[in-house]
This record gives sequence, C-alpha cells and structure tokens, in this order.
Amino acid sequence: MTPVSRILRSQIGSWKLLALLPLLSACSSSEPATGGGSGAGGTTAAATGGASTGGSSVTTAVGGAATGGQSSTEVTPATGGAATGGKAATGGSSATAAGGGATGGKAATGGSSSAATGGVAAGGKPSTGGSASIATGGKAATGGSSSAATGGGSSSAATGGKSATGGALATGGAATGGKAATGGSSSTNVGTGPAETKPTGYGQDTTGCGSTTYQTAASMTAMQALIDAYSGTGGLCIKYTGTFNFASITDPCTQHTLTAQTLEIKKKNDITIMGADGSGANFGIHIAASSSNVIVRNMRFGLLPGGGDSDAISIEGMSGGVPTNIWIDHNELWSSMVECAGAGDTAFDGLIDAKKGADNITISYNYIHDHHKASLHGYTDDDDVVRHITFHHNVFENVGSRTPLQRHGYSHLFSNLISGVTVSGANIRMGGYSLIESNYFENSKNPVTSRDSTALGYWDLRNNNIKTPSDFTTYGITWSASGSTPTKDATDWVTTAAYPVALGYSYTADAPACAKSGLKNVVGAGKGLLTLKCN
Repeated sequence: MTPVSRILRSQIGSWKLLALLPLLSACSSSEPATGGGSGAGGTTAAATGGASTGGSSVTTAVGGAATGGQSSTEVTPATGGAATGGKAATGGSSATAAGGGATGGKAATGGSSSAATGGVAAGGKPSTGGSASIATGGKAATGGSSSAATGGGSSSAATGGKSATGGALATGGAATGGKAATGGSSSTNVGTGPAETKPTGYGQDTTGCGSTTYQTAASMTAMQALIDAYSGTGGLCIKYTGTFNFASITDPCTQHTLTAQTLEIKKKNDITIMGADGSGANFGIHIAASSSNVIVRNMRFGLLPGGGDSDAISIEGMSGGVPTNIWIDHNELWSSMVECAGAGDTAFDGLIDAKKGADNITISYNYIHDHHKASLHGYTDDDDVVRHITFHHNVFENVGSRTPLQRHGYSHLFSNLISGVTVSGANIRMGGYSLIESNYFENSKNPVTSRDSTALGYWDLRNNNIKTPSDFTTYGITWSASGSTPTKDATDWVTTAAYPVALGYSYTADAPACAKSGLKNVVGAGKGLLTLKCN
C-alpha cells in the first residue's frame, strides 16, 4: 500500500479510498513540488507546483488539488474554481471569484485566463532555464500566454509577457519583456552589452591585427605611410586620432567638384583601423585586391569629396585577387540628401560597397544616415561572383536607397532599424537571395523589392515588425511603381523563396521592437563599441 493510501485509510476509511482510486491513478503523473509545469489540456499545476511530495495528490472537499498535483477531473468545486488551483467548474476551466484560481487555475469561460495574481504562484517551469517561469504573469487575461518574470530561455516579461488582449502589449511592447505591441517579439527592458571581440555573421573569421601593439596616426597621409611600410602580414594595428570640422562644409554641393581622398589597403592582410573617440575622417578607405582579414571600427566618415569616386568604404576585388574576411563595425557614415546641380544623387557615392568578388563580410552596428545610396553589393548585373554578407544591428536612417542593393550572392539582414527610406530599401536582384529577419521597418518607400535589373532576386521574410500588408499603414510603409521590367515588390509581404544555404554561424536575432527602442544608443562611433542587450 502506498504512503498516500495509508494516510487516506487512516483519515477517511478504506471504503472511501476505493472510491478515490481512479483519481489517484489520474494524478500519478504530477510533477515535483519545485518544478512542474501547469497542466496541458485538462490538468493544471498546483499552487506550489507539481505534487506535494512528487507523487500523486488527492482532491480536497471543494475540488481541485489540495496543495499540488493535478486536479480531479470528476469532483466539481463548490465555489466554481479550485481553492488553490485545479480545474474549472463549468465547461473549459472556470475561474474563482477573483478571476481564476486564487493563486492559479484556468480561465472562467474557456481558453486561458490569468489568476488573481497570475498563472502558477510558485510552480510552473523553473525560474532559471528552459522556458521562462511564471512569477506574476501566467496566461494573459483574454488571450495569449505570458512569459515569466525572471525568464529562462525566452525573453521574460516582468508583469505580463504577452498582452491582455491576445499577443502584443497594448502600449508598444512588454512592460519589461514579452512580445512587442506592433510586431515581432521584444523586450523593452533594453540595455547594453559588452563589445564584441569577434564578428558575428559571414565575416566571423576576421581577426584583424590580433594582439599587435597599436600605432597612432593623426592623418590619412600618416596612416598611408604606416600601411605602405607594413610587410603585409603579421598584423598592423592603427589608431586614427585625426579630426575634421564637418561644420566647415557649409555647402555640400562643393564636395563633388573636389578630388577624392582615399586610403588604400591593397594586397595587405591582418589590419585593424580603430578610430579614437572624437576623431573624424573626410576621406574614404579602399580595401582592394587580395587584402584579407581587415577590420574598420569606430570611425566617422562624413561629406567626402570626389563625387562618384567618393565611397566611404569600398571593398573590391581586382586583378590581384579578392578581399575576404572583412568586418565593418561601429562606424558612422553620412553625407547629405541634397541634390546638386550637375550631380544629383551622385554628389556622393556609396557608404559601404562590396563588389567584384569581395566575400565573407560582416557589417554591424553602423549608423548610416542622410545619404542617397547607402550600400551596394555587386557592381553591375554581370558582377556574379558569389558574395556572402551579413548586416546586423545597423541603423539606416534618412537614406534614399540601397539598404542594401544586392546583385547575385547571399545576404543575411537581421535586427536592423530601417527608417526614412525615400526611394527603395533592400533591393535584391539578379538571382540573389536575402534572409531578412527581425528587422524594424518604418516610414519607408519600397522597403523590400526587386527592380532595375534584368532578373529578379528572392527574399525570405522572418519575424520582422511587419507581419502582413495590414501593418503597412501602422508603420508608414508605401509603395511606388519602378517603371522597370521585371519588378517584384513585397506588397504581399510573403517570402518569395526560402533561403537556400546554411548560414554556418550562430547568432542572436534581437526582436524588432528592441532594435527600435535601443539600437540608436549603441550604433556608430564613440559608443564604446557597446552592443544591444534585449531581455
């Protein structure tokens, strides 16, 4: 005879024990006191979690579980819900006078409902690991399920997880976690994380100069001298301390008539260029030919001279080979949206361009703003050497187009903020594939499209703030005809082709609402290379 049976025999007599044997059998799978999850389907976890001692629990005189375990499926409580949890009195599961079990239980009219103080009081899943535990959340008031206060694997909500009206919270995101109000899942408990010591994404093998001692240069000329004197391997670390008074350029249209100023890195490997806080560059960087394993971080590039020759960062294959393993991180890049007579949108060229075979590139935590043509990948429709490029945690703000423009190859765009695009955004062309994941789009025209080439490209849309075309008005998304054939716009907001290759790296795609809330605090130069942290 089990210990529970002996107790029952002593308290209620053997004839009552026989009547309760079916209930004991039904309760035999209760989880332990410190961990069990709330019951799926017809069962509910006890107020203190699982069975009181790890075995089967019994029902009390008023129904439900006395202190744990699964509730009886045959004894109806006297007051409509479990005293401390358990099953409902009517239909689905019923709430007690306070809207659920006194400290748990299922919903009053079917579906799930939060209890007076939420879900499971001290049970549910454990608070540290796996799915988030339920501290004061439980299931949402009229739909959706909450995440926990102290969470495990998934983002946790301090007081609610998903919202009271089914899914997203009414005020824009979870109070301190959970799902976002207007698309994607997010936590508004946004903070900062430490600087990355290596890139995430296709450029993951980039190490730059390694542990070599930094040398200081206060001008483009001084940096070029260090590069020219460098053997090409073994490591060259340059700290750029030069400054530029960008306010001195009162008319941006004067810049395109000037000679381009460009730092050349050609056929040299293992280089890091790190801008000092407060530095500024009125020149570009050309990473060319077989130059590989190059890092550019914490630089500010603005209002470059040279018109169509004025790429801020150009990564380009040449007859001497192709660049690989490149990391462009935490830089600020901008020019002006003015259209100059005789130059138009070519008054300034690209900000970050990769072409002619450049491969295995990560572009992360950059602030790219006030510029016509942001980022080009593929020089012409015939530039069909396969490229692999990751864009993550960048802010594109007030730009004309190219976030990016991609011909051929593969790109992965995740957790970027794209705001204020005036012509077109991610333009995937010539059979290229792009995985567009967990990005936040707002106030933009043609944010995902394929136009202006002889063949279409393809996109795989996952977990962005926009879910369906009904979200376009909410986020200020508009569309316009391109006038070119063929053209495909993401006006139906559906995937046109699954991303066909394995990424080959691990990453965390922060939720779109978190990127919207916190990304501008950490992108660009002078931010200590801090990263976004979403709880």
